[in-house]
Amino acid sequence: MWGGRFSRGPSEIMEAINASIDFDRKLATQDIAGSRAHVAMLAATGIIDKADAEAIDAGLKTVAGELESGDFKFSRALEDIHMNVESRLAALIGPVAGRLHTARSRNDQVATDFRLYVRDFLDALDPALAALQRTLATRALEHAGTVMPGFTHLQSAQPVTFGHHLLAYVEMLSRDRGRVADCRARLNENPLGSAALAGTSFPIDRAMTAKALGFDRPTANSLDAVADRDFVIEALSASAIVAMHLSRLAEEIVIWCSAQFAFVRLSDAFSTGSSIMPQKRNPDAAELVRAKTGRIFGALQGLLTVMKGLPLAYSKDMQEDKEQAFDAFEAVALCVAAMDGMIGDLEPDARRMKEAAGAGFATATDLADWLVRTCAMPFREAHHVTGAIVAIASGRGCALEELTLADMQGVSSAITEDVFDVLGVERSVASRTSFGGTAPENVRAQAEQWLERLR
Repeated sequence: MWGGRFSRGPSEIMEAINASIDFDRKLATQDIAGSRAHVAMLAATGIIDKADAEAIDAGLKTVAGELESGDFKFSRALEDIHMNVESRLAALIGPVAGRLHTARSRNDQVATDFRLYVRDFLDALDPALAALQRTLATRALEHAGTVMPGFTHLQSAQPVTFGHHLLAYVEMLSRDRGRVADCRARLNENPLGSAALAGTSFPIDRAMTAKALGFDRPTANSLDAVADRDFVIEALSASAIVAMHLSRLAEEIVIWCSAQFAFVRLSDAFSTGSSIMPQKRNPDAAELVRAKTGRIFGALQGLLTVMKGLPLAYSKDMQEDKEQAFDAFEAVALCVAAMDGMIGDLEPDARRMKEAAGAGFATATDLADWLVRTCAMPFREAHHVTGAIVAIASGRGCALEELTLADMQGVSSAITEDVFDVLGVERSVASRTSFGGTAPENVRAQAEQWLERLR
């Protein structure tokens, strides 16, 4: 490839550190698509003649077929996917293959290929997130009235419903999908035709290649076009936030599956056993979703670090933009699919959840609110009275609703028999009717609205 300028080939070490074909072969489909659009434009603008363009396009179709069938032979000596494809094209159609690289550089070629790859990833990620939202919303509707503990600091706080808890993740995934859509809109510009860094003197039609490849427009600055990897960083950032959300849910599944909580059970399809402890059922799929978040975060940080000190335009450092990104994109896609499977699979133990929801004096806030509404107490006084009543119940080892009216009136004479109407966990969740609250009627309405939006 460097025969005109170099008299010797690279050392084995140079070849090893310089070659990217071991990972950038993943761009093969996008590379062929970009080359076919480029050669069609070269012919349409008269830069190369029609017969040569037809020969090149036919050869590229043959190469695409070999890649798809697995018959293509990759060579590390040819460095990257671009030169591997061009070399095979030359073997198929002869020297005319050399015309394909007219008016382009590997710099704008790889920028185009990578944008196409990231766009394909985002186009697959969005419906996968939507599918997970549907599964969550379906289970939320099913369990709109299933009471469970709500936590702050992982301590019992107030009763909520399992459906309400699942809908929280539907909201998170909605924001994730918004980020995916924003990222796709920003990346959808065509770098092809920017050449090495300064554009080209050939009379190319960049709008034509942009349209052929499904881009909205050509990039406006050739230096930025070949130097930019914001589209990868942004896709990794969106993926990292998705992974963080999935990791939070995975952590909850791990906790809920434990014998100490026993809120849910995963079937054999999403559980593993132990080589030494026959009683074990491990939620390994959830644990691996939680763990893969690290490699996704790492890919984002890695690329930010690669790019942070690079002058314009292209530097070989930017070859390090792909390997971790490919890995991260595959990991987040797998995590979304695994979580979708787990949410559809898990079975809540409604009795155990309700029992736990009443522990830890979870209806204490309901009592305080009742004192404010019914007895016209200032909230701070109601908070103090409620705390004193909780102390009595704690000392006796009983629930608030198990105290007598006399017990409560010993703290505040204003308390009446009506207080018992608000102290059960089911009464508690039913009372949370404010918009966005956990009342079963709210949860059913929200779940149905989401399912309609996602249909």
